[in-house]
Amino acid sequence: VIGTMAIEMTGGIYCPLSPRDPEHRLYTLVQQTQSRLVLFHWLTKMKFDNNSISFDIGIILTSNDVTSHINVDRLSSITATPNDIAYIIFTSGSTGIPKAIQARHENFIHFMNSLVKIDVFNKDDTAVQIGRCSFDIHIQEILGTLMHGATLVMVHPRGTIDFDYLSNVVQTKQITYMFMVPSLLQGFFTLMAQSSKTITSKHFRSLCSGGEPFSVKLSALIANNSVSEYNVWNYYGPAEITIACTLHLVDVKANSTSIPIGRSLPNYRCLILNKFLQNTSINQEGELFVGGVGVFTGYLGRDDLTAKALIKVDDELFYRTGDLVRMDNNGPIHYQGRMDHQIKLHGQRIELGEIERCLFNIASISACVVIKWNDDHLVAYVQSSHINENELREHCQSYLPSHMIPSLFIILDKLPLNANGKIDRKLLPSPNLSSTHLADHDILLLPMNEIEIIIHHIWCDIFKQNQISTNTNIFSFGGHSLMIMQLFHRYKTQFHLQTSSLSISSLFQHPTIIHHAQLIQQIVNMTKNLNEYYWSSLHIMKARASYAQERIFLDEHIRFSSTNNHTNMYVIPLIYRIISINNHISISRLQHAFQSIITKHQILRTALYLDTNGTIIQHCLDTNTIINDKKSSGFSTNLPDEEHEQNKIVKKILNQSNLFDLSKGHVINCHILRHQQSNHSFTQNNDDLLTKDDLILFTIHHAMFDGASTSIFLRDLTLAYQSNDLLPIDDNSFQYIDYSIHEHIM
Repeated sequence: VIGTMAIEMTGGIYCPLSPRDPEHRLYTLVQQTQSRLVLFHWLTKMKFDNNSISFDIGIILTSNDVTSHINVDRLSSITATPNDIAYIIFTSGSTGIPKAIQARHENFIHFMNSLVKIDVFNKDDTAVQIGRCSFDIHIQEILGTLMHGATLVMVHPRGTIDFDYLSNVVQTKQITYMFMVPSLLQGFFTLMAQSSKTITSKHFRSLCSGGEPFSVKLSALIANNSVSEYNVWNYYGPAEITIACTLHLVDVKANSTSIPIGRSLPNYRCLILNKFLQNTSINQEGELFVGGVGVFTGYLGRDDLTAKALIKVDDELFYRTGDLVRMDNNGPIHYQGRMDHQIKLHGQRIELGEIERCLFNIASISACVVIKWNDDHLVAYVQSSHINENELREHCQSYLPSHMIPSLFIILDKLPLNANGKIDRKLLPSPNLSSTHLADHDILLLPMNEIEIIIHHIWCDIFKQNQISTNTNIFSFGGHSLMIMQLFHRYKTQFHLQTSSLSISSLFQHPTIIHHAQLIQQIVNMTKNLNEYYWSSLHIMKARASYAQERIFLDEHIRFSSTNNHTNMYVIPLIYRIISINNHISISRLQHAFQSIITKHQILRTALYLDTNGTIIQHCLDTNTIINDKKSSGFSTNLPDEEHEQNKIVKKILNQSNLFDLSKGHVINCHILRHQQSNHSFTQNNDDLLTKDDLILFTIHHAMFDGASTSIFLRDLTLAYQSNDLLPIDDNSFQYIDYSIHEHIM
């Protein structure tokens, strides 16, 4: 998000690249944009060659050397005009080369204003970011949300496919706006129905979907699994018109036969024209032309394609979509199909010609054709006698993104031709999934253990098969990403797995029943070993800080470093009032008990600091170092004259700039607030006893203490006070630093 915002704010052009794409494709895209700079995550560095000027975005954000020399005022001298290019998004190209769509700032701003005008989105919304960077909708989710002052919620890397997690985010974060492609939305609501859950957020306001046809089945599914009232919107629009140009408010309770793509957004204009560029009549099919504020500026470096895509009608510029539509009697537009072989699959726009040209690069292939089959699969028909399916799949994986790799490859000696000598798609043999999964195997391998049996049953249920060989590649018989997601959720439920323990990417990389069974067996064994593991002290005094400590440390040093009114954002105060004169609380014994607590619990004498390598370190200090240091021992008395003065002193204490010193292990304090005047003595006399309405205030830094710590702290403090002796210490007891080390290892 920071990288995207920074590019736009400094007058740059944002061009998202998917780390899922193969290296060859990424190289082509970077060359096509002639980009001078690539911002990357360190895990994807190997995707780019050394000729690219590239920076790890994580290093840029955490480097003190870089940030200290930035002159923020220089941003005021940067001007971006409405006509400047804001972003470039790539889409599939029929020539085999992806097309780079250029959208201007004014295109995007007007599109967002159109959404706001009809209240699909507003400044009070809380939007969740779901779209992949290959979808232009992610730009609306990020830049559009922040631009209009709304709230943006990011999910963890696998959050968009972990539907239990996503459902929880919708509810706990009070999400009001969400966009999903229909196929993903179908899976989301299906799994919610299977797990007997409903989308219960009372704050939900706009559920939007687009990128492929919105089915009546999906509409009914939403209606049956929602307990609150909210608007369901069907988006339509190719990237060339800036995200969307028509919207339809779906009545999920209506008995509809089809769901239209709706009417034009404000400031957009839709024409339905025949092949002579004349207007069609009601219910007559024609090509959709879109004009208005969202029409893009053209394809980067492809003026020839731009000239074909943009056309003037009555001196107004229109984009010809290639989509066949009709308008019904009530005004909404209905999608009918395509004029060419471009398709939409799981929300992704695909030019089948790009896949065919990729296959034609294999010398042994003399002819090929790719079709969309059963609304769910890509099938490649190849004319060759010297190649097998594995070679075809590996070639496609090297040059095409995952959503463009065919599910099935059918190798024929000769493709059927029509009278004109062209491939006759109608005569192509229908794919047969029930036999395809055995094509590469002489024998049927049956499941050999309990986990394989369970997984085999799940596969047969999802793929509607009676038998599947356990060594069969899931992609060889029609498997795709959405089915992998279904398996992910079925495994998680069946084997009671935590989301973090199983990776979707692992299921992709090891796509057989045998491999999936091995992955799950490893997780089950590891979970069992962890449960049976005897946790004991590692006897380590210095180690990397825990993730929670790192977050608090950075937050305090960056976000709150210049905050004056709330100096101690991470102080945990525990305050107790003496309610009776008969309590007889001795200050000296309390001080002894307080020191005993610090002696027993290493975390209460732990320093946090940044080492020379930029790593946040926790260092458990020697007990005497803390107790003998008056500042670090943290025991003091205050003597207010009046009761109302106590509250002022408490506030003053909580806002002291020197209340803590993490670098020296000064993380806990005990403050005695006397209600009446007394001297400073800690001798055993009446002045040593606390009286009615005196206060005991403990202040502890949150990096060392949380809500769960309170009961342990009070228990041990009571034991130490009552015994007036040091608490027994078990040298093998599990300390927080031990937990931190195990946390990083796991």
